[in-house]
Formats: sequence, structure tokens, C-alpha cells
Amino acid sequence: MTDHYPDTPGSKGTDGTSQDAADAIAPIACHLRLMALLALSHLGEATALEVVAATGLTRESIQPRLSELRGMGLVEATGARRRNPSGKSAAVLRLADKGRPSI
Repeated sequence: MTDHYPDTPGSKGTDGTSQDAADAIAPIACHLRLMALLALSHLGEATALEVVAATGLTRESIQPRLSELRGMGLVEATGARRRNPSGKSAAVLRLADKGRPSI
């Protein structure tokens, strides 16, 4: 992963494809994080796939942004789990206090 993760998209592996993907998404990563935050704010609590469905964007673009938001302390796991359509158990997420808008 890059030294600037979670503020910039990270990568894994040594063949360069992961870094290429991180570099390609970097210009819109902030916008995608905002979309994920807004969806999670609207939903209250949701799994990553539920946030994906709410945004209408791809899993590949939203799920890593949720990981980045967790790394930034803006999103947290509730401790609950729910089944995804695949039947696998997924963590339920919510906005952390730091991720809530202050009005």
C-alpha cells in the first residue's frame, strides 16, 4: 500500500496492476468517498453491498472507499453482521462520530 493510505487509494502486489488501478481511481476517489458517506448517512447502518446498491455504483469503486473511510475514522463497524445476497456474512457499517456532519 502507498504511504498515504487511506487518504489516497492503496495497492497490493508487485506486478503493478494494483498500483495502476489505484492511480486510475485517485482523481475521483474523494467524490466516491463522499457518495459512500452520503449513502451511509441516508441508510443509517448498512453493509458495503447495501451502500453499493444505494449509490448505484460498482462494488469495485465503493467497497475500497469504505475501507479508506474506516481507516480515516469516518466510518465504523457496528459489531453486527448481515447476510449478503451471496449468503456470506458481512459487517454492518455506520458513520462514526467523526464522520457525522456537524450542524
